[in-house]
Amino acid sequence: MSASVRMVPTAYDAFLAAIATAGAALIGLLFVAVSVRDDTIFGPTATPGGEALAITAFTGLVNSFVVSVVGLVPKVNIGEPALIMALVGITATVRLDRRLHASRNVIVLALTLLAYAIQFGYGVLLLIKPHDSNQLINLSFIIFLTLVLSLQRAWSLLKGKHLADTRGSRVSGHPEPDGSAHRQ
Repeated sequence: MSASVRMVPTAYDAFLAAIATAGAALIGLLFVAVSVRDDTIFGPTATPGGEALAITAFTGLVNSFVVSVVGLVPKVNIGEPALIMALVGITATVRLDRRLHASRNVIVLALTLLAYAIQFGYGVLLLIKPHDSNQLINLSFIIFLTLVLSLQRAWSLLKGKHLADTRGSRVSGHPEPDGSAHRQ
């Protein structure tokens, strides 16, 4: 395919395909993690931390997946999905934080919003100069970063870190230091 038809150079095809594949697989595994701990994530007995972890992990994984898949489509400027998904990510993160008052970890909130804001900026730059390989490599790092951060959140959810935060105890099923056992 000629360079005028391809917005993203073919050198990025393997990277984008790998990120899209990883994002899709991790979205599936996130659904498994949610189903393992569904009563603590969604519903009347759910903890705000669990819902926040699930939603932010899902949003980040979908972000990486969508930007990567659309970036593989010929004649489509990858700046468009990057910009749109950054807006979705910022909106979802801010709305979730306001609704759940989940800003207990201000650093993670700030880093998440910063990553989406940087992605937005690279999306705009790629809309202006679609063949700028410097901005494309920068966007690639941001997409990878959101995938890794989302994976960390999904892992925390599966481990039950949201439960330990709200109950002040471990969730692993191991005895507590005072000898009492925590039941799940």
